[in-house]
Amino acid sequence: MTPVAEIILGRESLPGLLATPPDPRGVVIFAHGSGSSRLSPRNRLVAEGLNAAGYATLLFDLLTEEEARDRRNVFDIALLSSRLAEAVDWARGDDRLFALPFGLFGASTGAAAAIVAAVERRADVSAVVSRGGRPDLAEERIGALNAPILFIVGGDDPEVLALNRSAQGICRVWSELKVVPGATHLFEEPGALEQVIAAATKWFDRHLQPRPVQFEDRESAGRILARALVRRAPRDPVVYALPRGGVPVAAPVARALGAPLDLILARKIGTPGNPELALGAAVDGERPDIVVNHDIAAALGLSEQAIGKLATREFAEIERRRKTYLGDAPPIPARGRAAILVDDGVATGASMEAALRAVRRRDPDRVILAVPVAAPDSLDRLAALADEVICLAQPWSFQGVGQFYRNFHQLDDDEVKRALAEFSSRR
Repeated sequence: MTPVAEIILGRESLPGLLATPPDPRGVVIFAHGSGSSRLSPRNRLVAEGLNAAGYATLLFDLLTEEEARDRRNVFDIALLSSRLAEAVDWARGDDRLFALPFGLFGASTGAAAAIVAAVERRADVSAVVSRGGRPDLAEERIGALNAPILFIVGGDDPEVLALNRSAQGICRVWSELKVVPGATHLFEEPGALEQVIAAATKWFDRHLQPRPVQFEDRESAGRILARALVRRAPRDPVVYALPRGGVPVAAPVARALGAPLDLILARKIGTPGNPELALGAAVDGERPDIVVNHDIAAALGLSEQAIGKLATREFAEIERRRKTYLGDAPPIPARGRAAILVDDGVATGASMEAALRAVRRRDPDRVILAVPVAAPDSLDRLAALADEVICLAQPWSFQGVGQFYRNFHQLDDDEVKRALAEFSSRR
C-alpha cells in the first residue's frame, strides 16, 4: 500500500492527504462533493486504485471548518475552484510532483470546481474525470475547457445523467460519457466503484503523458526550488551557489529562507599532459580544499605534494574570481548549519561533487543539494554525498542543462555581482 502523508496547503491551511507511489506516472488531485471532505471513503477508494496504477494522489478539504458550516459555500463553485487551483499551484511547487502531468478528479459539485480549475490552470491540467458530477454548475466555462474530460454517471441516476449528456454536448475537447449500469448517484452498489476506478485509470493512462520540462529562466527556476526548500524549513541555513549559473537560481532560495548567500568556487585540476582528465578539483572556502580522484592519482603515481603544486594555479584563479564577485568578504562558515548547495543544473556533476565533498569537511549540521534539473545517473551518484536532495526534474533525455531553459544566456561578472549585492548585509 502506498504510504499517505498528511499535509497543509494554501493560505487557509487546508488539511490534505498526499500519497506518492515509487516513480509516479502522474498526479491526480481530488475535489470532493458537497458535505464531504478529504476523508470521503469513496474518493479514498478511488485514490487507492490510482495509487496501485502508479499515480500520486492528493485529497484535501476545499473549505475550512468555519466555511463548511455555511451551506452556501458548498455550492460556491468560484470559491471551490479557486481552492483547487491553489492546490495545483501547491503541487507544482513540490519537487516530488513538479515534473509530473496533472489530472483532476471531481465528484458531484467537485466536478464543477474541477472544470473551472482546469480552465484557470490550462497549462498545468492535462485531463479531468467527473464522477456523478454536476457540470451544469460550471456550464459557462465548459466551452473553454481544453483538457479532455470523462463523465462517469450511474445508470440509475437519471437526472444527473441528463445533466452530463447536456454538458458533453457543449464540450469542444475530447470527451466521453461512461454509464455504470445499475449504479445510483453515490455508486454504493457492489462493484460500482471498481468500474469507476477502471474507467478513471484508463482515462488518465491515455491522457496523462510525460510533460516536457522547461524553465523560463534561472530566476524562475530558483523561485520554484525555493518553495520546495521552504517546506523543509532547514535550521539556520546558509546557501552556497556555484557560479556563475547557480547564482540567479540561489538568490530566490536565499531570499525565501532569509539566509545568507555565499559562493563556493571549484576548479578542475587537470593531469599533467592531459588537462581535460580530471585529477581532482580545487575548492575555495574557510579552508581551501583539494578533492582528489585517488584512482587517477595512484595510476599516475602523483603524490599529495605534486597534486598540491598542480592545484596552485587553480586556487589563484579561484581567488581572483572571489575578489571579483565578493571583494574582501570572507567565506561564510558552514559549521553547525544547514548548508544548501545550489546550481542551475547537474550534467556530469563533477563540480558539484567537489563542492559537496569540500562542504562536508566544514562540519555542517546538514548538507542539502538543491537543483532545478539533473541527469538521473549523476544525481544518483551525488545523492550519497548529501543528507537530502531536492531536484525538480530528472529527465532521461539529457544532452545538457541549457535544453531545459527557454532563456539560458551566458552570465557575465556584473550580473553575478548585482545578484550578490542584495545579500551583503546578511554575511
